[in-house]
Amino acid sequence: MLDAHRTSAALIGRLDRRGRLLWSLPKGHIEAGETAEQAAVREVAEETGIRGRILMPLGTIDYWFVAEDRRVHKTVHHFLLEAVGGELSDEDVEVTEVAWVPLGELDAQLAYVDERRLVRRAAELLGDGQESA
Repeated sequence: MLDAHRTSAALIGRLDRRGRLLWSLPKGHIEAGETAEQAAVREVAEETGIRGRILMPLGTIDYWFVAEDRRVHKTVHHFLLEAVGGELSDEDVEVTEVAWVPLGELDAQLAYVDERRLVRRAAELLGDGQESA
């Protein structure tokens, strides 16, 4: 989620099992009858308070995690969104903090390697000249 000037992105912070704050891109599940695009717009609004419009798809991340003593496979479809309204808010119970982070600081701020790759891809697509890794 980019701000209107395309200088910052909205990130969410969640506490891990050890109590560490981990920053990530907003994401969630697709509800019945929703497209991946509709889910992305809804989840960003729910998790950050920001309404966005999709600019382009960024890619898909597949991963496994353990919840309630069972392995869960998750596929997340990521899209580049631009803010069109709303106000940054951490009212979602699953989110500890939200922040606008300057684009140049995203790689250092994001907790997950796959998300850092997506952010670099977004920078390339936006043509800011950032190197790809």
